[in-house]
Amino acid sequence: MSGIYIHIPFCKQACHYCDFHFSTSLKKKDKLIDALCKELVLRKEELKDKVETIYFGGGTPSLLSSEEMQQIFEAIYKNYTVSENPEITLEANPDDLSNSQIHKFTNSQINRLSIGVQSFFEEDLKLMNRAHNASEALECIKEAKQYFKNISIDLIYGIPGMTNKRWKENLEVALRLDVPHLSCYALTIEPKTALKKFIEKGIVPPVDEDVAKQHYEILLSETEKAGLENYEFSNFGKPGFHSHNNTAYWEGKPYMGIGPSAHSYDGKSRSWNVANNTKYIKSIEEGILPSEEEILSKEDIYNEYIMTGLRTKKGVSLEKVKDEFGKDFLEYLLKQAKIHLQNKLLIQENQTLKISKKGKFLSDGIAADLFLVNLD
Repeated sequence: MSGIYIHIPFCKQACHYCDFHFSTSLKKKDKLIDALCKELVLRKEELKDKVETIYFGGGTPSLLSSEEMQQIFEAIYKNYTVSENPEITLEANPDDLSNSQIHKFTNSQINRLSIGVQSFFEEDLKLMNRAHNASEALECIKEAKQYFKNISIDLIYGIPGMTNKRWKENLEVALRLDVPHLSCYALTIEPKTALKKFIEKGIVPPVDEDVAKQHYEILLSETEKAGLENYEFSNFGKPGFHSHNNTAYWEGKPYMGIGPSAHSYDGKSRSWNVANNTKYIKSIEEGILPSEEEILSKEDIYNEYIMTGLRTKKGVSLEKVKDEFGKDFLEYLLKQAKIHLQNKLLIQENQTLKISKKGKFLSDGIAADLFLVNLD
């Protein structure tokens, strides 16, 4: 299987924590949509397998009109072999999900909504500079449930000023809405964001990692009680509602990223488009792909497998490490894992290494300890 990711680089306003590529000016939206469709044509030979997932991310894809959405779908279905029942996800913001807009989406090929709620509390939404309010978040989900079975909600924890009580209440609201999937992320302070500047100036208190860890433990407890499986560090789903798109990333399956700043992966190399709308449009109009490519070494591919494997419920297969990377890699992995096994941060079940419940919040750091820089 393979997937297509479409990056829609437009937003109504800039969230204070976001460092993704986007523009708040919609002046070039028509030309950008045309360029997306042309890039799909230019790259039609790249994906050999059936397309199983199509994901509209951003930015704010829910800013697209139904006509613009259909223009992109026509370019995909005309130039690629799409499976009979693909998972087609649209990231959406609550303020865009009016009844009429939701109804338009139901008349398209979209069958999954990922709604960027982030919090059900006004103080959190204002701190993050979100374009919606708490009431809109609640109403759009109730409305969307009338038309879509496959809905995911994004929430953020570890927000400055967010108590354990407020985070638990956030989760309780989400779980009462009975959506089948949650994606929950710790707030990270990225360089060159408004939030980083606010923290540096003392306007906003810094993020407390101990608080974020407590929030994550609450998250694990509450979702488990609600019957949502923690199939990847940040993702929780009911049976049958795990994200196929995200799972494909973690399993190292190929995907094509279309649009400015979008990344692609074919198993041996990674490429990424220029993160500039004007340069992207101009290059595509000239028939030139505005991308850079990195050929991945054996060590790079091993490290990525360790990182993604430890974040998932499946874990890291020792047999796969031996078969695909060799005996030396396996011996190195087991040597590096020994201390974490002793400290019960890692567990070994048959021929699989997994993060223990105790080690979950530390999974990225544990993975880094298992990385291989140079075996020579």
